[in-house]
Amino acid sequence: MESRKYAAELIGTFWLTFTGCGSAVLAAAFPQVGIGLLGVAFTFGLSVVTMAFAVGHISGCHLNPAVTVGLAAGGRFPTNQIIPYIVAQVIGAILGAALLYLIASGKAGFDLAGGFASNGYAEHSPGKYSLLACLVCEVVMTAMFIFIIMGATHGRAPAGFAPLAIGLALVMIHLVSIPVTNTSVNPARSTGPALFVGGWALQQLWLFWIAPLVGGALGGVVYRWLSDEPAGIVEGRK
Repeated sequence: MESRKYAAELIGTFWLTFTGCGSAVLAAAFPQVGIGLLGVAFTFGLSVVTMAFAVGHISGCHLNPAVTVGLAAGGRFPTNQIIPYIVAQVIGAILGAALLYLIASGKAGFDLAGGFASNGYAEHSPGKYSLLACLVCEVVMTAMFIFIIMGATHGRAPAGFAPLAIGLALVMIHLVSIPVTNTSVNPARSTGPALFVGGWALQQLWLFWIAPLVGGALGGVVYRWLSDEPAGIVEGRK
């Protein structure tokens, strides 16, 4: 049933947003034993690895509108499923952010002004990087992420290792780009926290839809040109 695929995408994106953003909001700077940038990067990567094993056979485990668009651009996902997948992913991300807000707000002194793991550019970039720098970073990082996903899920790739390759790629992306944009490469993940922060986060959200979607499409098209052999649709089993 198609509804099960959408439910899998919702649950998976919920998990990615709650755990990934949660690691930044709750654990990154915890006194004495905070997990820091490295820990946040690994948490995002592990969220994808765990869900890929859990729901990959159901929905393909996209968890990201840019992945869905990129796979479609690469000829590996049906275009008529793009919108339902993206809707499910965004709902999952909002639910993940809502649960994170419920928990985080239970601490005295909690303030959304801290960013709540939102993505931003210019004055709202962690490292104060310009709009152009953030745009380029998000496009390139997302393009390479989709490129790796296309290769790791190819019919001739080593069987069973795709979740690890994809998860580790996301770790690498975060290690490089957290200082630049707080790392999006995922419009759904960006939307969830932005809805709670409001203000500047919503005003800058456009970048974290446009850049990842453009990057995802580029990554899919480039890999399709590089290796155009048919390799199956990445949407789980019917």
